[in-house]
Amino acid sequence: MAENEIIPEASAAPAAPEAPKPQSESRGPRGGFGGRGGQGGRGGGRGRRPDVGENAFGKGGEEIVEKVVFINRSSKVVKGGRRFKFSALVVVGDKKGKVGIALGKAAEVADAIRRGGELARAKMVSVSLKDATIPHEIYSTYGGAKILLRPASPGTGIIAGKTVRSVLESAGVKDVLTKSLGSKNAANVVKATLNGLLSLRTREQIYQNRGLEIKKIVTPKTPAAVAA
Repeated sequence: MAENEIIPEASAAPAAPEAPKPQSESRGPRGGFGGRGGQGGRGGGRGRRPDVGENAFGKGGEEIVEKVVFINRSSKVVKGGRRFKFSALVVVGDKKGKVGIALGKAAEVADAIRRGGELARAKMVSVSLKDATIPHEIYSTYGGAKILLRPASPGTGIIAGKTVRSVLESAGVKDVLTKSLGSKNAANVVKATLNGLLSLRTREQIYQNRGLEIKKIVTPKTPAAVAA
């Protein structure tokens, strides 16, 4: 090797890219994580309702329908900022004459819905129905809510708003006419509808409560039928 020959330096191996630094949770301007639309922020829980599956099963194996009627958000101002809590009004039923309502509360929307569903299943009650409609007309009130329910002929469907409809569908009513005459508060409307369903009585139940027997009406035979 010549004395004046320059030996080239070995090319260095390319440096490995640096791993991205984990993003720390930053509080938004309203106290929630991730800005106004983040968790607990301005738009969390109000207006948009999460999708809830309608095919759940109860303890006895029967199919239970669960519907979220309303979600409310409340906030409390503390020293470190704001603390948000959610309440979910849930209606459950088996579509065979049993229905229940409950209000679940938690720090997260999903937990509030789950809690409301559990409480509603524990509070399920039986209502009196006549085939796919109700046995008679009923007028029910709860607080400022006033609900009028009327039986309808087969094929009419449920003529009602979304709040009243959720209770009637969960109970198994398919043909009914309704009218909401008072407050639009979802909780009061749901409870007024449930009170109306609980006040329904079939003909057999009324006779049984009065200690009477239902006599079958026998149509008289025509002379032609007697001759035959």
